[in-house]
Formats: sequence, C-alpha cells, structure tokens
Amino acid sequence: MPEGDTVWRTATRLHQALAGQPLTTWDLRWGELATTDYVGATTLEVVSRGKHVLQRLDAGVTLHSHLRMEGQWRIEEAGALTSRQRSNPQIRALVGTERWAALGLRLGMLDLVPTASEDTLVGHLGPDVLGPDWDADRAVAHLHAAGQTPIGEAMLDQRNLAGVGTLWASESLFLQRLSPWTAAGDLDEKVIAALVERAHRLIDTARHHAVQSSTGVRRLGETSYVHGRSGRPCRRCGGPVRVAMIGAAPKERTMFYCPRCQGGLGPTDDGKPQTPLGSSSRGRAKPYRRV
Repeated sequence: MPEGDTVWRTATRLHQALAGQPLTTWDLRWGELATTDYVGATTLEVVSRGKHVLQRLDAGVTLHSHLRMEGQWRIEEAGALTSRQRSNPQIRALVGTERWAALGLRLGMLDLVPTASEDTLVGHLGPDVLGPDWDADRAVAHLHAAGQTPIGEAMLDQRNLAGVGTLWASESLFLQRLSPWTAAGDLDEKVIAALVERAHRLIDTARHHAVQSSTGVRRLGETSYVHGRSGRPCRRCGGPVRVAMIGAAPKERTMFYCPRCQGGLGPTDDGKPQTPLGSSSRGRAKPYRRV
C-alpha cells in the first residue's frame, strides 16, 4: 500500500495539473457518484491527508480518494488521450481540464462530500506526518497510550499518526534497534519520541524522491535496511533479515526486522529459514517462501 510520501507526491502532481483551471471533464465510475457533474467547477487545491487524497472544488465539495493496494492517479495530456484510454475498465475516475486529464486507476475508495464535512472521512486520523497539523508530541502520546499493543502495530494504526506504512515502520524500528513486538506502553516516552522523529525524518526526505530510500542510496536492491530483504544479510550485523506478521486478523501486516539487532524472533515468527526472492527499488515487500 502506498505510504504517506507517495500519496503526498500524488496529491502534489494532481494539484499542479488541475488547480486554478475549470474542469472540462468529470466522469466518476463509482456507484451513485456516476450521476454527479461538476464540469465547470474549478479545483482550488489537491492535498494529501495521511494516505488519503482530497481534491477541493470551488463548488464547495471535495473528491476524496484512497489508493489502497493497487490504486494510482495518472496525469495525461487531455488532447492526446485516446478513446481506448478513456474506456479503460480500470478507470474509476476521470477528471480534467482543457490541458490535463487525471485518470484514477483501480482506486480503493472514492467519495464526494461537502468540503465542510471532510472530517467524516479523515477526522479519525492522527497527526499527519507530512501535514500542517503534524504534532510529534501528540503522536508520541498516542503511541504510548496504545498500552500492550506492539509498537510496530501501533505505528501502522493511522489513528495514532497518519502516513506511516510497513516500509517506514520497519525501517524506523530497525534504525532505532527496537523490536516491533515490544508493547508500546512499556517503552519510555523518550524512546518513542526518538522513533517518531526518525520516521518523520525518513518520510519527509522521501517525499522529494520518486524512489523511496532509507539508506540514502537509490540503486536497485540498496534502498532499504530490512524492508523487502527477508533472507538477506542484515546491513548492520550480517545475520538474516526476517519477515513475520504483526497485528490481529483481518488487519495483520508484514513486518521486516533483524532478530539479532532487534531483540530476537517475533512471537509470530516460526524461525524457519526464509529464502529471498528479490527486493524492490521502491522498498516494497516481495513474497517469500520457507525452506
């Protein structure tokens, strides 16, 4: 699932393409939204809120989208858009100006609400790591209040802080030498504050680059310390990096970590050897098999 920095870049591209110009195309292929028509309205701004995208119109409404696992917004020149592209069955939204067209492909969520009512969709989110509401102290308080919830799971809960996914949670915890399965409430608030600061710094840096990297290197296979590297040697100690599930079903997620550097095997890790199947230049998780 795209993380906060990726969604921030998506919103920024949409804003650059659409803001300030009247819409000449409005085609939402999503249930009852298909009957709406805001051709002629002007996009005031497009912003991200955690992993959510908000397109605000001067008509007083907001088009809200969430990419989920496979969604994306693609920008194309409106005049060069072919009928075949327009009829792509993966399109869930097609909005555009005279110059640019934004294609929402495989979107996971799409809503249209009064701008004044955006909180009904994103009001539950914690402070946004990349937003104007960022409040590190509040994020630390939320995580510490998670009690016996594993710190890795608490970091992924968007109600605690918005924009952190499995990539940045795994990398931040590794760099701080913390086990993802340590109870959040058992950690000193200073330790959590350092973890939050680390995650914020990583994501804030990453938003300016198309290739996500926690190592500072953007070459293929060298972008992460543990994420997407199960079965490979730890860059710090040389021991095998591992992946295990964290959180309760149906919201369990993958967590990459180094047992030697982060306090031993996680409780959901059976300890069997894990064979690497490759890593991604974007640091995304790759499937693994046990041998």
